[in-house]
Amino acid sequence: MEYYLGVTDWRWYNYLSSRTPEDVNFWQPGGKIAFRALKPGGAFLFKLKHPYNAIGGVGFFTAQSQLPLSLAWDAFQLHNGFDSIDQFRAVIQTYRKTSERNPTIGCIALTNPIFFRREDWIPVPENWANSIVQGKKYSTSTSVGASLWKRVETRLASYLITTPTKQESFLVEDEGPHYGNSVLRKVRIGQGAFRLSVIDAYQKRCAITGEKTLPVLEAAHIKPFSESGPNQIANGMLLRSDMHKLFDDGYITVTPDYRVEVSKRIKEEFSNGREYYQYHGKQLVILPELDFNKPSTIFLDYHNSTIFRS
Repeated sequence: MEYYLGVTDWRWYNYLSSRTPEDVNFWQPGGKIAFRALKPGGAFLFKLKHPYNAIGGVGFFTAQSQLPLSLAWDAFQLHNGFDSIDQFRAVIQTYRKTSERNPTIGCIALTNPIFFRREDWIPVPENWANSIVQGKKYSTSTSVGASLWKRVETRLASYLITTPTKQESFLVEDEGPHYGNSVLRKVRIGQGAFRLSVIDAYQKRCAITGEKTLPVLEAAHIKPFSESGPNQIANGMLLRSDMHKLFDDGYITVTPDYRVEVSKRIKEEFSNGREYYQYHGKQLVILPELDFNKPSTIFLDYHNSTIFRS
């Protein structure tokens, strides 16, 4: 099993450790290099900087993307680790040594983060170099990686036992070598992680129009979250904001074979709609690469039968 030890901003850690967020944005101020060190569900450990030099917690990787700071704030809000976007911007500007107001930053969505009490912090492994700026990947196939993960698992077991609501959020991994308690792998995705997952899966393009202007693209639920629709990529599509509104209100739907249907109600109720009827009957222009991330027929059928205004 592979996991990652990421160098952690103390202000971010201190702010979020006093709360119980369902997901967090582990941001990277540079924003140039995509994070590909982990597969979804992989453990991401929080390595605190000097003078602490310890491992203070763990989250579980869900998705990554590079976003303008304003969109990162919209997606995660306080789960970026600050009370306001102004505070967030000031820290990023300090790291980047720039006055740019809306720089592109790296965003790593971590779900179900667990922040250890100080007495439970874990010393960094013996082969950790102080020159490491962002982080380092470890594997339980090595003696150092296996030893460290045993200590992490011990912490996780005690925190899950004392935090029933967290315990219900995890499923046990069923593959690969195990060390002590089974590796915790699949986790419940929060709203911020859902948005980032959908943005990444649809390659920052509207599924219907192909629009690439990221500030006007939104992660839409197919079956509404308010109606027990899950925060899963298969229950989401990236849509231009006007398409999102029409989709939510039932004026547009997508069939199980991924064709767009536009309701006649747009013309009847608003005496307009030329912009939207051009998409009627057309295939979605982009879909996630992985089959299990493509829109689920179950959720599409729900939208077709319950929400769409034919």
